[in-house]
Amino acid sequence: MSLDWHSVDTVLLDMDGTLLDLHFDNHFWLEYVPEKYAEKHGISLNLAKKELMPRFNSKVGQLDWYCLDYWGKELELDIQALKRELQHLIALRPGVETFLKAIRAAGKRVVMITNAHPGSLSLKMETINLEPYFDRLISSHHYGYPKETPAFWDALHADIGLDPARSLFIDDSCSILQSAKDYGIRHNLSIVQPDLRKQPRGEQEFEAIEHFEDLLPVPA
Repeated sequence: MSLDWHSVDTVLLDMDGTLLDLHFDNHFWLEYVPEKYAEKHGISLNLAKKELMPRFNSKVGQLDWYCLDYWGKELELDIQALKRELQHLIALRPGVETFLKAIRAAGKRVVMITNAHPGSLSLKMETINLEPYFDRLISSHHYGYPKETPAFWDALHADIGLDPARSLFIDDSCSILQSAKDYGIRHNLSIVQPDLRKQPRGEQEFEAIEHFEDLLPVPA
């Protein structure tokens, strides 16, 4: 892939489905939470899924969708404790550390921007310590707005002095990438296969990478 690295000062990276395999999150929310909800309320797994999916879908794109505290209260479950039970499924996508080392060596500013709740972010960094590669780790919960909204990008700009014209953003969500593009982020890339146990996605609105090595080398 041809990317003009000389036009990039800041690299903005999503976490789930971008740096980390999305299988953990898909399995957690689509299988494990319904299983525990069914046990808690004495109903079948099939009925639990029928009850939960519309509730989940109604919050897509909102901060509540990503909020462990919100779902813990709504479902009467300790979501953080349940995530820890599946901690062994948290995994890096191939080539991530090689890529992070390369952009750090090239002197780029590297910032993680994730919609993940701070509790989820902490658990994942505890499992796979990527913090040394980043200048900042930012959860959208710190700003009070999800990445899907212009308010998030305004808050990010105020926080880190972002120059959109000299930034690269990589995320697995096309709606979030569109939000970034609308804000003025110049380089926006998607991910072909966020969940490594599912089929690669087909044609997307944004140029997508299969492997992080596709973006190497990064000139200093």
